[in-house]
Amino acid sequence: VQLQASGGGLVQPGGSLRLSCAASGDTIGTYSVGWFRQAPGKEREFVAAFFRRGYNAYYSDSVKGRFAISRDNAKNTVDLQMNSLTPEDTAVYYCAADSRLIMSSVRTWPNYDYWGQGTQVTVSS
Repeated sequence: VQLQASGGGLVQPGGSLRLSCAASGDTIGTYSVGWFRQAPGKEREFVAAFFRRGYNAYYSDSVKGRFAISRDNAKNTVDLQMNSLTPEDTAVYYCAADSRLIMSSVRTWPNYDYWGQGTQVTVSS
């Protein structure tokens, strides 16, 4: 599967952005899909994920209640709606997919085999 992330940009604190991860080459509904982010000088961190079976969603504590992950099987996309953004959300955001993850592994980025190219999100006034 190939992944293409889009939707990043510059937004003011308190604003919203919607990122999209478009898949090609396979059906994204059969994959666990995660969003991760990496700020300058920091390690890549988990943001949100869907496990491949069903629609259980997982979030990091830092984004829970502000971000929402959704999957559209007809469009073959997984989106990340980001609300109430703060400067601490500034990072390059990546989507990733894997077809063999177990549920307990969806938060760990090295477990994912397929990655999109990343999209920059900058939250600044």
